[in-house]
Amino acid sequence: MLEIRSARKVFYKGQADEKVALDGLKLSLATGEFGVVIGSNGAGKSSMLNAISGALVLDSGQVVINGDDVTAMPVHKRAMRLARVFQDPMRGTAASMTVAENMLLAELRSNKRTLRRGLNTTRLATYKERLSLLGLGLENRLDTRVELLSGGQRQSLSLIMAVGGEPELLLLDEHTAALDPRTADIVMQATIRAVEALKLTTLMVTHNMQHAVDFGHKVIMLDAGRVRLEIDGKEKAQTTVPELIGHFSVKTDRMFLAS
Repeated sequence: MLEIRSARKVFYKGQADEKVALDGLKLSLATGEFGVVIGSNGAGKSSMLNAISGALVLDSGQVVINGDDVTAMPVHKRAMRLARVFQDPMRGTAASMTVAENMLLAELRSNKRTLRRGLNTTRLATYKERLSLLGLGLENRLDTRVELLSGGQRQSLSLIMAVGGEPELLLLDEHTAALDPRTADIVMQATIRAVEALKLTTLMVTHNMQHAVDFGHKVIMLDAGRVRLEIDGKEKAQTTVPELIGHFSVKTDRMFLAS
């Protein structure tokens, strides 16, 4: 379960270029729910994810995960409870380490218990099984340094690493945006399989309106650091891409008329 309670963040406060990034943002996801976040550039999507992960300190408000207020919890402690996959395939992995070493690192980082730090036979078999689900041949490249992988392979590895620890919350930060269409589809399908199999509470930011229509339980539109629209249930099931795009147009027209 995720709750964002009246989150507010202002950059350059009191200066000429003051920017309100989050303006009393309120958002909630039930346990196992998959929310898809859309919005124009500058709407507050990245600030929201950074606030959830702990990379951004709020001026006021709260972030609650499974009933625990984590607002003051540092990034490294939150990393034991949540996982994040970034748009840039280079950000989620260690380039100079092998595929297997990266997966071990992710496992050790996310597990609250003390683990035996070694690439034993059992672990390697588990890693092979997980990677084989992608259909990219990574299960046969456990000893390959990650810097030698393609961007799509590296992003796919980031996803497997993120879900491997069964986090309480999965954050997807435009994680298919930098990939070619075929690889993006592979990663997205792998995402859905993992989310559904593990019943992960998931928040995905995307500019892909087709993904917003096809995936998740609800669509949330941000604008100027607030939730402007939320669609779920039957309404979401019947929503089309042109209708979603139309909400952007209506918002822009109203802002223009108001000015």
